[in-house]
Amino acid sequence: MKLWLPLCAAALFADDLWLRNGRVWTGDASRPWTESVLVRGNKIEAVGTNADVAKQAKGSRVIELNGRLTIPGFNDAHMHFLGGSLGLSQIDLNGICTLETMQKAVADFAAKHPGTGWLHGRGWEYVCLPQGRLPRKEDLDAVVKDRPVFLSAYDGHTAWANSKALALAGITKPTVFNGYGEVVKDANGEPTGALTEGAMGLVRRLVPVATRAEKLAAMEQGLRLMASLGITSLQNANGNMDELDLYNELIRSNKLSVRASLAMSIGPMESEASLNDFATLHTKYPGPHLRVASVKMALDGVIESYTAAMLEPYSNKNDTSGKSAWTQEQFNKTAAIVDKLGLQIYTHAIGDRGVRMALDGYEAVRRANGPRDARHRIEHIETIHPQDLSRFAALGVLPSMEPIHADPATIEVWSAAIGPERTRLGFAWRSIEKAGGRLVFSSDWPASISVDPIRGLHNAVNRRTTTGLPPNGWIPEERVSVETALRAYTANAAYASHEEKIKGTLQRGRLADIVVLSQDLFKIDAMNIHKTRADMTIFDGRVVYTRNP
Repeated sequence: MKLWLPLCAAALFADDLWLRNGRVWTGDASRPWTESVLVRGNKIEAVGTNADVAKQAKGSRVIELNGRLTIPGFNDAHMHFLGGSLGLSQIDLNGICTLETMQKAVADFAAKHPGTGWLHGRGWEYVCLPQGRLPRKEDLDAVVKDRPVFLSAYDGHTAWANSKALALAGITKPTVFNGYGEVVKDANGEPTGALTEGAMGLVRRLVPVATRAEKLAAMEQGLRLMASLGITSLQNANGNMDELDLYNELIRSNKLSVRASLAMSIGPMESEASLNDFATLHTKYPGPHLRVASVKMALDGVIESYTAAMLEPYSNKNDTSGKSAWTQEQFNKTAAIVDKLGLQIYTHAIGDRGVRMALDGYEAVRRANGPRDARHRIEHIETIHPQDLSRFAALGVLPSMEPIHADPATIEVWSAAIGPERTRLGFAWRSIEKAGGRLVFSSDWPASISVDPIRGLHNAVNRRTTTGLPPNGWIPEERVSVETALRAYTANAAYASHEEKIKGTLQRGRLADIVVLSQDLFKIDAMNIHKTRADMTIFDGRVVYTRNP
């Protein structure tokens, strides 16, 4: 049984909270462990032993932890919350890993949602298709011919369309996409039904857009999911003014049960006037519930579809090394303007050339504008050249990475594309940490197989599937400790949004965002981490979720 509590029920828990008799990991290096936390209002009043806190806790509502591990609320430092929330009511192919079962899921959804309209969703994985090939229109035509179908891959960088969708979009043999991406064609020049990067827009533009009311309802559903997973903060890695307005509406209706930090999306042709407009938003939205102080730039694509920018050609497609969506000059110029405006930059870079371009750009910005505590970031970093490992610490750039993307069950196609030599530094968390980088972890939801931070922790610590295969892990040298992984999801994530002084650790005066877990991650067999659940989530001093066994 689960208990969902919207923030409008705050009066129900207006009392101060005394969490006692627990194993409290504070995240505070000077005092990492204790047993009791007192919450007064929306802040932490005291942290210490039961005896110490008892002196101040008279009249407080007691929550018995019974030895359970209690930690700061999880902070997912890179996700796409609106898209993920909308996807909760669409075709969901996550975790389905044969063509036949994916076809059945599409057919079943179509049967449950009759009509002539579009069917859309996401979640298919490259590794789940026969022979590691990209999906084909015929695969979908076999189960749905009379309605258009459009399905994004789990990473959001490739789409799968049936013949009806391609026909409605006017995509035929002569169609050429000249932007960043590709209409994939077969040996005869016929569109296969796979579209990469910007070419996805040729079909996506026809998919009906959700109404404002539908978006708000979806976000409320997404917030309930976040609470159930112990996520009390999120950093939205894309954004626009319409999405910002939705967050404002959730605040006005007292329903926003996470602290949200938004990065506004920009492209190579962004005007300086727009950048100035974004800078003014920081004054208006400084947090702690809603913060706007960043922009998002995407340098490349993904390895599985050969769109990530690599220093050398792909191992199994040596006629390409990928392509950057920006030139180095464009990136350096725009980054310098953004930095001078006092904004933070998130840069999507997956290939080793993309990562180097981002680092080179940040170094150029520092030369042009001088050093400051910008905390610019690189998102994903799935491959990296050894010479670039130490540059994160040297430049003060944050490596923002998703352990869930390194699930060994999903990397077969990935590894084949870049070959064994480059794979050795795939998802190089430990190497970056040893070189002085401050790791920041997230899910990239919905561009991932799971939004659950516990699944990410499991991958970060084990680099093995939940069944334990392969027995020695996948590139086990890049595993990190439980404490490193927890810090990357809490204190370091707060640092990544310039909010480490108000959240991310359990200390007096910090905001009361707390999670009680069902298992002690520090004591159990690491291969059982994935079985852990959030037993209770406290946001802003209020219990917003409890799980009853």
